[in-house]
Amino acid sequence: MNYDDTVTYLFNCAPPFQQVGGAGYKEGLSTTITLDNHLGNPHRKFRTIHVAGTNGKGSTSHTLAAILQESGYKVGLYTSPHLIDFRERMRVNGIPASKEYVTEFVEKHRAFFEPLSPSFFELTTAMAFNYFAEQEVDIAVIEVGLGGRLDCTNIITPELSIITNISLDHTQFLGSTPASIAKEKAGIIKPGVPVVIGEATDETGPIFRQTATENGSPIFFAQEELPIADASPQGSGFIYHTKDYGTIEGELGGYCQEKNAATILTAVDKLRKAGYRITKEAVRKAFTRVCSLTGLMGRWQKIGESPRIVCDAGHNIGGIKYISKQLKETKCRTLRIVFGMVSDKDISAVLEAMPHKAVYYFTQASIKRAMPSDELQKKGSTFGLTGKSYPTVHQALEAAKNDSEKDDFIFVGGSCFVVADLLAGEK
Repeated sequence: MNYDDTVTYLFNCAPPFQQVGGAGYKEGLSTTITLDNHLGNPHRKFRTIHVAGTNGKGSTSHTLAAILQESGYKVGLYTSPHLIDFRERMRVNGIPASKEYVTEFVEKHRAFFEPLSPSFFELTTAMAFNYFAEQEVDIAVIEVGLGGRLDCTNIITPELSIITNISLDHTQFLGSTPASIAKEKAGIIKPGVPVVIGEATDETGPIFRQTATENGSPIFFAQEELPIADASPQGSGFIYHTKDYGTIEGELGGYCQEKNAATILTAVDKLRKAGYRITKEAVRKAFTRVCSLTGLMGRWQKIGESPRIVCDAGHNIGGIKYISKQLKETKCRTLRIVFGMVSDKDISAVLEAMPHKAVYYFTQASIKRAMPSDELQKKGSTFGLTGKSYPTVHQALEAAKNDSEKDDFIFVGGSCFVVADLLAGEK
């Protein structure tokens, strides 16, 4: 098989959660452990940082990887989902795994893993851990797929655990309250391993503290450490005035990035105290160049001017609340929103939070989980959101562009898969 055939095979033999939803989710670690043993326990051959949380995992993971790269380390980065190419999930110093590696891995181990019927994420995780071991990385930043306690990445014992925040998402698997979700995500806290909490509430904070105490794990809350004195949007990014790193120019411009930055700087402080050689200059450079260093896409990413076009992969109420606030404060003649969601999200909560003073172009991503655009339009109208429906993201965007004047603003989002369809067409 060539690379394209191999990826098609992976999608067909173990359909990814991003395509089919709950049918692609497999709880527990037994299959992952079996795969890992077969591969010679590659996860034990490099150091790791483990990142969980409802929102902000991707930005946090990529920026930490960029900081470690700028500090001279060879860094693996494992994230999900991918937006354009499967190989985005596993990178070393920002470079995706080769097509040859993916093809050869499947051909070599197919006879072993097929009888196991692993999930797509289990197989991908094993592939990534094996790749990082072969590449002899110094350290890998590993993003949790879903939850934490039973996520297949949770076979690692990291140098540092990070939980960014808790919001209601994937409630069918993780529980219907912030406390129940916090308990699942706290499952990445390992005995004696420090943990950084990006954002906690009265409901979730005690759960993190209790779990850390039970494991003898030092726990640090970014809200208490206060590494950032103040932050403000500037251009398409952010300016941070920090306690230890001077002024940092952040490339990422979404309003959520202020909290992510506090989490990242708290984590960096703990890594430095653990002996990692991370200079202040490396931190500043990484924040400024995280996208080019790691390949990060879809975070308040500008893709057009006159009219300005921005996309963002935020897709649940925890992320949308920041996007909605930012859209409401964006100065423009007319706000136009190309918007699609998947059917298994809390669509009503998201639609209720979206700006009313906007023209909507309801659409759907090219995956089975996508809510049909005409259904989304009807549901949106019950929340006072007005606009037409379009069967594809590109048709919706073209309609928005055709309707726009140069000083309008077009936002594309609601689902990371809407952003994926958009960016795939931009390449």
